[in-house]
Amino acid sequence: MRKNPLAQVSDFDLRLLRVFRTVAEYGSFAAAESALGITRSAISLHMSDLEKRLGMRLCQRGRAGFALTDQGREVLRASAALMAAVEDFRSEINLLHQRLRGELNIGLMNNLVTQPRMRITSALRELRRQSEEVHINISMSTPGEIERGLFDGRLHVGALPMTNRLSGLDYHPLYDERSLLYCSRDHALFSRAEAVDANELADTPAVVPSYRLSPEALDLHRGLSCVAKATDREAIAFLILTGEYVGFLPDHYAAAWVEKGMMAAVSPERMSFLETIAAATRSGRRQNLVVDYFMNKLLAQDASEA
Repeated sequence: MRKNPLAQVSDFDLRLLRVFRTVAEYGSFAAAESALGITRSAISLHMSDLEKRLGMRLCQRGRAGFALTDQGREVLRASAALMAAVEDFRSEINLLHQRLRGELNIGLMNNLVTQPRMRITSALRELRRQSEEVHINISMSTPGEIERGLFDGRLHVGALPMTNRLSGLDYHPLYDERSLLYCSRDHALFSRAEAVDANELADTPAVVPSYRLSPEALDLHRGLSCVAKATDREAIAFLILTGEYVGFLPDHYAAAWVEKGMMAAVSPERMSFLETIAAATRSGRRQNLVVDYFMNKLLAQDASEA
């Protein structure tokens, strides 16, 4: 590897960096083939070209598997900032032309798609109908990861519970979400779920989310025997369906299992809480036609539903 510093960044370098970022995201050359639309050998050649261009080894590949080197992780971090800057430049040029072009990067909590008020879906449909030159990228993440993505510029918009407002983010309430305590039909409480008292629940194994909770939700979890943790709602549902745990789920997400007789709400009058789901954007963000159009369509639904 050469030791001379990189003199300039060309279009070719940007293409190689995009290949590198995709390989790092998918975790192997083979897994990145379909995403990039090129062969594994072509990916290997591009990676070798990038390493020669930068003068450093970015990853280890071979029988032991794929792994980023320390320098590779730093290049990956720096490339994220570079791509964000390129997108900012594209957004500013779009403003000059008043055209909806570019990317919209959205981070969502999982299982929002079953929400009856499909405001996000409706806004995305309007954006697509307005312009076919917008590339929409949706990632499903935890609330904490969504917040980090908004702060570092990887995400333009995030949808997450408005549990604790963070300085530096603007929150736009979308709807209130009701969560109930559920058990599965294989659980000992299922046949009398509505009549279970607080003392019995205190000894019942339960699952608690590892993400931040509202004070109301925290109080309800303190009355349970929380012996398991889960990073998201789907993981909570997995544990509930074992028949060994109770746990809180949004009522719209649990509805399909309830209708099939596979879950029941436990003490629903007492064991429930509301959370406001909000669309969040970074405070003081640069003007972006695509993001502005999407947010306008998203928030305009308040007026139409009033």
